[in-house]
Amino acid sequence: MTEITMYGSPLSLYTGRARSYLIKARLPYREITPTTPHYVQNVVPKAGGRQGVPTIETTAGDVIRDGAAIVDHFEALGGETFSPATPKQRIISRLFDVIGAEGLLRPAMHYRWNFPEQNLDFLRFHFQTMMPPGDEREQKADAAADRMRAACAAFGAVPETFELVEALYLELLDKLNDHFAQVPYLLGGRPCIGDFGLIAPFYGHLGRDPKPLSIMQARAVRLFRWVERMNRPEPDAGEFEIQQDRYLEDDIIPDSLIALLKQIAVDFVPETQAAAACINDWLAEQSDLPPGSEVVRGVGLASFEVRGVQVSALAQPYRFYLLKRVQDEFAALDEADRQTVAELLSACDLTPVLETRISRNIGRENNLEVWLD
Repeated sequence: MTEITMYGSPLSLYTGRARSYLIKARLPYREITPTTPHYVQNVVPKAGGRQGVPTIETTAGDVIRDGAAIVDHFEALGGETFSPATPKQRIISRLFDVIGAEGLLRPAMHYRWNFPEQNLDFLRFHFQTMMPPGDEREQKADAAADRMRAACAAFGAVPETFELVEALYLELLDKLNDHFAQVPYLLGGRPCIGDFGLIAPFYGHLGRDPKPLSIMQARAVRLFRWVERMNRPEPDAGEFEIQQDRYLEDDIIPDSLIALLKQIAVDFVPETQAAAACINDWLAEQSDLPPGSEVVRGVGLASFEVRGVQVSALAQPYRFYLLKRVQDEFAALDEADRQTVAELLSACDLTPVLETRISRNIGRENNLEVWLD
């Protein structure tokens, strides 16, 4: 009997993280769309009243909403199967979870919504599968797609930034392709938490939508192989001479991964800093926001500059919920290990990720992200 039911969609960025984890952990599951009466009547109330994917339900009736929470749950049960133990690899793994889930939303949205000639029919089909059957299915799907298309601009993908977004993305593809020519996964022969975060945008959007898929297959075939590999239970690493189900020895971070992180830092760091300032300004005005209040998706537009181009993007508190996990892991290291990790992040131009914070902490209650203090 199937133990886990996952409500999600191949189209969903965040479902990609949870699905890949379940596959690699060899956890039996079935995936269905969130369109059934059972989901609405029984699952949503346990998910904090929020209809979101991914959400899982066990045969015992337990419900977990949110991809990071799903991975956390099974990592705790399985003894941190995909969490490296050494300091540099552990921090980098956690950092890629943030980068994948929050730092690549701009290219993911751009390549989905700003190429209708290539993508429109594909997206229409998938959005219709996410709607309950009935006479108004097509209209509801079109309305949902229109809302997401409009949201694309909120992530900073507007005509004035298209050239920048595409240049950064193609450079990122090249760095990822170089890295996955060396190793099957981010940190060696075994996927880590960071791989699951990174697969979120690279499966649901960038590795399936027709326009970005064609670019990836033509320009970054080794990255494309990683996307395939992350959705298969076996290692699927036949092109590599050495196939060992473990992380690189001696806490090694390859030069190709440092080059990749330096590329990511170009816009990830200024956006993170600007988003923190925007959120902190917003929080300063919320004197009557009690602990336990639900965290909203975004609180305003944060403006920052990348390569001389001004970008405005939604400031999302959830980014800092994930980033604090990196900061907490760093703080828990002994002094020598903190120094080693700090030197690594400095070499990657990512020192600010250790220092950039928002003024209130975020936790989870009743399957929702909430303000704690």
